[in-house]
Amino acid sequence: VPAPGPGRERGWHRHRVAPPLSRLARPRAAAAQVRPAWGQRPAPSGGQSRDPRAAPVGGSGGTEPPVRGRERRGLPSEEVPRWRRGAGCREPWREPRVCRRGIINVASSTNLLTDSKNVQLVLDPSLQLLSRKQRKLIRQNPGILHSVSSGLQTAIKECKWQFRNRRWNCPTSQGPNIFGKIVNRGCRETAFIFAITSAGVTHSVARSCSEGSIESCTCDYRRRGPGGPDWHWGGCSDNIDFGRLFGREFVDSSEKGRDLRFLMNLHNNEAGRMTVFSEMRQECKCHGMSGSCTVRTCWMRLPTFRAVGDVLKDRFDGASRVIYGNKGSNRASRVELHHLEPENPAHKPPSPHDLVYFEKSPNFCTYSGKMGTAGTAGRFCNSSSPGLDGCELLCCGRGYRTRTQRVTERCNCTFHWCCHVSCLNCTNTQVLHECL
Repeated sequence: VPAPGPGRERGWHRHRVAPPLSRLARPRAAAAQVRPAWGQRPAPSGGQSRDPRAAPVGGSGGTEPPVRGRERRGLPSEEVPRWRRGAGCREPWREPRVCRRGIINVASSTNLLTDSKNVQLVLDPSLQLLSRKQRKLIRQNPGILHSVSSGLQTAIKECKWQFRNRRWNCPTSQGPNIFGKIVNRGCRETAFIFAITSAGVTHSVARSCSEGSIESCTCDYRRRGPGGPDWHWGGCSDNIDFGRLFGREFVDSSEKGRDLRFLMNLHNNEAGRMTVFSEMRQECKCHGMSGSCTVRTCWMRLPTFRAVGDVLKDRFDGASRVIYGNKGSNRASRVELHHLEPENPAHKPPSPHDLVYFEKSPNFCTYSGKMGTAGTAGRFCNSSSPGLDGCELLCCGRGYRTRTQRVTERCNCTFHWCCHVSCLNCTNTQVLHECL
């Protein structure tokens, strides 16, 4: 096969062919002198071919199927429709609406990239493949795929916890769009989803670095030496800088365009990462005779993700409504031409820590397939609460029905030496209020 000519270096593995059968069936001494086929490595001295496609020397002359580009990356070899190949928004066959959704979802079996727990990942709700840049980042950082998956699962659980008493309670599904159609909108809830998932990836990756789970990063050892009169830097600080950098490269890479939604998504992604960074805290350990704490060794520790969720929930309540701003056509400021401005000129511009949105949220009271809202029918409420979890607000004025339920649970547990625990079964009656 002739060597690749100019302009054929990119994507040449798609056109590779299996070597001729006669070449593979030659004796060992002769095979060592044969020029390798295009794309094959030269055989080492001794004549043994290192190409996995080659049949054993002296065999029947059969060959295995050629190793194509998708199999080299560990992906299935079946054909994928042209509109599903690749994931960058530069390809003309990609749907334009896909190129602007940067939410990371845990997807169904139609995806092709999995981690050690067989959890499959995709970076947008339409189940497109991970982009070329994202796959490259995963290959360059062995062990990071599990951290990304773990961070997303943590973000989903935190989202459900923070909104457990709201009309929108962060519903998820097992289908391709795990958060539903809400991610296609520009409301407060969309902003929170982008921020919490971005924060989850950053938090998980930074923690995995200090735990040694990722080969390409480790603890943050930049803080060294004395830090105060009675303490010094030491220990293993969580590598928040690597987590922020990877999160920015990985999560933001699917955002394409210059419209208002693009700027909103990037801003909220960065707000989630900034929240993790700003909540970092210093931890110390005492050293000295008999625990006298003569000297302390200190390091920087990530906050709990519950603390990150609490901060983002407060910023959700105080989110800023923005519009698309344009500073003009001055070449000197072209980088800052497109920016977000508050809808109300009397309000101050949003800071990098604030969440932003540009359209009003639905009321989430009734089911709407077009809006992607499930409604509050069947939700349990608190009849004695005047807040958002109360039946008046949660049920949207439709009323509620009351029913009793008997629940049996373990109680009065006692530990016996050695070694078992005995408990009694207690039956209680619970009063439940369900929205109509």
